[in-house]
Amino acid sequence: MTDEIRVAVNLTWIAPGRVGGSEQYLVRQLSGLPNDALIEPTIFCRPEFVEAHPQLADRFPVAAVRLLGDWRATRIIAEHTWLAARTRSVDVVHHGGGTTPLVGRRPIVLTVHDLQYLSHPEYFGRGRSSYLDRMMPRSVRRAEIVTVPSAYVGRTVVDAFGIDPDKVMVVPHGVPELAPPSDVATTLGRYGLGDRPFVVYPAITHPHKGHTVLIEMLGQLDAEIAVVLVGGAGAAETDVGRAIAASTHRDRVVRTGRVSDIERDALVYSAAALVFPSEYEGFGAPLVEAMAFDTPVVCGGAEAVIEVAGDAAVVVAEPTPEAWADGVRQALAQRQRLVELGRRRRQDFTLEISGMALADAYRRAAGS
Repeated sequence: MTDEIRVAVNLTWIAPGRVGGSEQYLVRQLSGLPNDALIEPTIFCRPEFVEAHPQLADRFPVAAVRLLGDWRATRIIAEHTWLAARTRSVDVVHHGGGTTPLVGRRPIVLTVHDLQYLSHPEYFGRGRSSYLDRMMPRSVRRAEIVTVPSAYVGRTVVDAFGIDPDKVMVVPHGVPELAPPSDVATTLGRYGLGDRPFVVYPAITHPHKGHTVLIEMLGQLDAEIAVVLVGGAGAAETDVGRAIAASTHRDRVVRTGRVSDIERDALVYSAAALVFPSEYEGFGAPLVEAMAFDTPVVCGGAEAVIEVAGDAAVVVAEPTPEAWADGVRQALAQRQRLVELGRRRRQDFTLEISGMALADAYRRAAGS
């Protein structure tokens, strides 16, 4: 092996905009790879990924394969044929989607984002659950190094699959420096917010995200405070819509749907607080993004969320409307203290820290 480590990064499973935080996580850690790390990544992906993330294509070689729609079987076939043929001579293959093909080059770095399919199987369809039940254990055992976004996910991987804890490495999310967004007034005007105080929750309406408790808490808060729900429709969209329609405070709920990064940043930057009631996460990047914008954070008690928030958030222990309203009031009253704590906390989650941890994972895998 030469001093330079040639890495094939398999991102063929990413259909841009569909997997949310997992896509952002991998893009940011690759962006944070040190220039002098003697790591030579080549990214294997779909053409749409190159269009969505030109900054990576400008920096690293890319090999793109066109797949038919978002069909999992097509991607799996491509991994076992097209990808396997093109990665025979590399030093390390990094599979970023939690599973590996049954054949192909080793050593392997495998990224496991979370094990939600084990802790909350009710949120997964039968086909998806069956696939993960078959593939995750053998993929984790096949990998030389398993990277995870948080120590919490690392513990669950070790417990679930009985692997050596020494082969698990935490590669935290990296959040870039975020400048105050431009033309905030236009975004606030578009959603009828103006000078109105509001809390914001950026999350797809999946069942575990807990949107309804935020709608219910409005009855416990001052009448001028609104809740802004940012993100696309998930499996719980119907339930969230019904909760809004049934609420006597529905005029204080703002639904934006999917928004551009500029609009999302403007809403997080302008919010009185970011609220995060999700009952399960592998990390929780919106918390760190809020801290980067000096926006106080109110979060629930999910283990990974508490790990990320540290002492820089108001933690709501009980998932009740009353407890969440009290958490928001605490954040408003302690704004400056939370801002200062958040500025310090977010320094643990820079692009540089994430990229250096990923480079270490590649070196360990290559040396194995």
